[in-house]
Amino acid sequence: MAKKDEGGVKKIASYAFLAGVIIAVLFGLLPLIGVELSTGFTIALVVIGLIIGFVNVSGEESAPFLLSGAVLVIASSLGGSSLGDIKFLGDILGALLALFTPATIVVAVKNVFSLARN
Repeated sequence: MAKKDEGGVKKIASYAFLAGVIIAVLFGLLPLIGVELSTGFTIALVVIGLIIGFVNVSGEESAPFLLSGAVLVIASSLGGSSLGDIKFLGDILGALLALFTPATIVVAVKNVFSLARN
């Protein structure tokens, strides 16, 4: 992830990553207390995921992020399907899916362009 000694954009992006994970878990727990989530919550997670993908992952971090991101996307998708009966787990995994899918796609596309350029 972003290094602490770099500029303000990297610092904001590293906070966006941490905030995104925390918000995804909180959004997944909100239905437990009766809060109905709207499309706006999902859009917020997607935007945070895009910020993570565009700003937070540098060249040397691409491969580990892509591996971890792919595992998170697959596990969230399959886990959400199989654990859907346990409402809050399905909701948390769905929120993590909304966060990490755009981030993983952006980093993968950036990585492909980087490989093609070299």
